Amino acid sequence: MNPTFPPIGERSSLIDDYIAGRELELTRASNGESERPRVMRDLYRVFDNREMTLAEVTWHQHRLHEWRRWSAVDMIDAIDVARLSHTDRVYLWNAGRAELTTKPGADRLSRLSDKECRLWQEQDPALAAVMQACGTWSRYWNEEEAYHETSFNRLAALVGMPQVDDETFIEFRKIFPDDDMLRTLTLLAVSEIVAATNYAGCARGASHPALKALFQQVSADEIQHMQYFASFARALIDSGKYHAKDALAVAFLFVREGGELYGSRRENVEDRGTHVNWWDTLDDGGEVDRPQTIEKQRGMIFTLVRQLTDIEVTSVDQLEEAWMDQVGC
Repeated sequence: MNPTFPPIGERSSLIDDYIAGRELELTRASNGESERPRVMRDLYRVFDNREMTLAEVTWHQHRLHEWRRWSAVDMIDAIDVARLSHTDRVYLWNAGRAELTTKPGADRLSRLSDKECRLWQEQDPALAAVMQACGTWSRYWNEEEAYHETSFNRLAALVGMPQVDDETFIEFRKIFPDDDMLRTLTLLAVSEIVAATNYAGCARGASHPALKALFQQVSADEIQHMQYFASFARALIDSGKYHAKDALAVAFLFVREGGELYGSRRENVEDRGTHVNWWDTLDDGGEVDRPQTIEKQRGMIFTLVRQLTDIEVTSVDQLEEAWMDQVGC
């Protein structure tokens, strides 16, 4: 079975399309079951106007999930591990460890979404439905990220890289502390941008066509996840109960000079204590050139800001100014 979403040519162009403003199309669900399913938009309005029920939105989520599924087993079987380069092996080793930290994020999102749903159920039923839709979708995010984690760690083991011991596995499963829901969704959206561009860089440098296809597939998955987080975050802002300033604050945290986008290249990397972020401690032994994509990531984050807030920014200074303006509101 070959991966069915998206074709390799489409996978390779998703990031460039996003930066250029040719965003992945976001549509509301229709009755046309044969139509290509896409991430839904205007979720708050959909629920507020009672245009769809949670059960209908869940079916739309499931259709998209099934349409995008691919086989990790088939992907790995297509790779001749003996042909992989040292750089490929280092990329796989680091990617596998980074992906181990995704399940705690999905677990937190599921718990936080249900908690927020109960808080808003009487005050704003439409917002409560958005929260429940987010928590429901998190199960698909969790499953799709499991494909990434197991694929990379299995390949790393097959090429003889040090395997993840049980203590490390358990340590990397620490669940992130709770935060404001809009900040959480914005952070997750930006994190998916970082992951997507990193894997696109790995795909460009991959020495084997099937490994390139795997990295491209994972990059495409991360872009799709980012669009889901953007859809839910926008719904929170549309509700009027969450303020755009929090989304802008998280975006600035990443794009500022020396910010989170720089990962382990920052001069001062925080000792988080509560959870593990492998991108903070990326280990390539100083032997491998990492994909440098800071400017591309910034451009994608500026696009995300517009999706969430309708505020146009094209530089770090403009983003900081927009954030300060919102703080004064």
